[in-house]
Formats: sequence, structure tokens, C-alpha cells
Amino acid sequence: MTDRLVFAGPASKEFAKALAHRLNLPTISVEIKEFLDTETKYRFLENVDGSNVLLVQSTYPPVDKNYMQLFLAAHHLSQEGAKVHAVIPYLGYARQDKPFLSGEVVSLGVVSHLLKSCGVVRVTTVDIHSAEGLALFAMPTYSVSAIPSLVSYVKKNLNLSSPVVVSPDFGSSKRTEAFAALYGAQHLQFAKERNRNTGEVKVETGKMDIEGRDVIIVDDMISTGGTIRAAAMKLKEARVKRIIVTCVHALMLGDSEERLMEAGVDEIIGTNTVPNRVSKVDATEPLSAYLKTVSE
Repeated sequence: MTDRLVFAGPASKEFAKALAHRLNLPTISVEIKEFLDTETKYRFLENVDGSNVLLVQSTYPPVDKNYMQLFLAAHHLSQEGAKVHAVIPYLGYARQDKPFLSGEVVSLGVVSHLLKSCGVVRVTTVDIHSAEGLALFAMPTYSVSAIPSLVSYVKKNLNLSSPVVVSPDFGSSKRTEAFAALYGAQHLQFAKERNRNTGEVKVETGKMDIEGRDVIIVDDMISTGGTIRAAAMKLKEARVKRIIVTCVHALMLGDSEERLMEAGVDEIIGTNTVPNRVSKVDATEPLSAYLKTVSE
């Protein structure tokens, strides 16, 4: 029996397959059935006792369903004698890593507790929303960066003219600085204000001499695209040339893509942590490089 195996969660079948190929590991044989009420049923077809299992399941929307599928698989595998390493390319609930308003639940802490209760002994994700969230986990947890992969894609596929790299808010400034340093470009940061009750976003650009230049906006994720849209509209007022939006996790909920294009965005580039039409960069490359260094 192989010591290390990959389980491809229902939300990440293609991602897990690519990761297993990079790691030269076999995948676990399993039958997965979904009932009309959306409940998931697993039937594992092989012995995993004594194995180290990479359980690959991203938790993009529907977040709760994808987490439940992860919990069910993790619990069974651990009960059958496997050491379960949860590989969660997009870590849902990561934005709620502390109470921003009185009475709010620290959802990421609850997720950590549930993972441990289901037998998970290690967690690896890709570009967690905030590094502070890692402290909420009671098991070894690591966040791999896909920023170098995004930089490589932009350099290889886009011919940009004296680009400037822009952070849409303070929270994404470190990623933006890293992107700019790897690309060899100037870095600028917007100031963002979000109403915690209404969700309304306002951004201020400050003084920026960027007229006629290409702009690369860098963020960890796009959900509804409100922050990016506000930033793009300000950039258009500054008479920039092209606006390229890059992010690790492109959730692209509702009509967010259409709204971003209407605001002046020329292209959106995400990774395959969330599978959709803008997922152009393969995050299994940096993830596999890290996992090769981990001894379970």
C-alpha cells in the first residue's frame, strides 16, 4: 500500500487530479452520491489504514456544503486509521477571523475546531485572507502564496506599458508589494473605507501620477467585486491606459464580472483555487512545491 494518497473532494476533482500528478501520488477510489436534498454520501473502496491522506477540497460557494463534504470525508478517513492533511485551496470563512462588530462569531475559529474534531492533523491553504487567522488553528497550518505564479502569468501573457501595481486597500498591501517587487514595478496603495453594517465601499486614491500607464490591481479575492469596482472607477478618472485585475481566489459572485468590465477593467486573472472562466493560473504548482517539503 502506498504511504501517501490523495483524496479528491467533490469541489476540487480537477485541482486534486493535477496536484496528485505533480506529486506523483495515487488518488483514493471512492463512490460519491448526491441526493436530491443535496446531502452527500461517500463509499470508500480501499483500505487507508496507516496512510497519509491529502484531502483536497476547496470551500468556495456553496461554502457550507463544501465544508460538510470535507468534514464527512476527514472523519471517515481518520476513523479508518489515516492521518488526514486537509488541503483547502480556498479557505471559506477566513475573512471572519475576529469580531469586527460586537456579537459577531469568529467563524474561522469554529472551522478550526470542526476540522480538529473530524481528525484533521494538518491544514494547508493558498493565500489565506489574513495571516492572523493562522493562529486560530490548533494543528500545523500553512498558507502557500500563489502571487509568484500570478506574476509569471502576467509577464508571459500581457505586454504592459510601464505598469504600476495598485493595492485596493491596506489589507492587500503586503501581497501587492510582493507582486510589485517580483514584477519590478512601482507600487501604490488606495485607502478603503467599508461600512460594516451596509457593506458600502469607498476608496481614495491620494496623489497618483499614473495617467496613460497600465495598472495591475492585486487582491487576495474577488467576491462581489465592490472594492475592485470602486478602485477601477477612480483609476479611470486618473486616465490610466489599461486595468488588469489579478487575484488568487476569483469567486465572481452574481454579475460581478460584468460590473467590473463596465467599470473599466480590461481583464480579470484568477487561479484555479476557485474553478471558473477567469481561473487562468494553476495554483497546484506552488502548492505541490510546498507539499513536497512536508513529512507527515
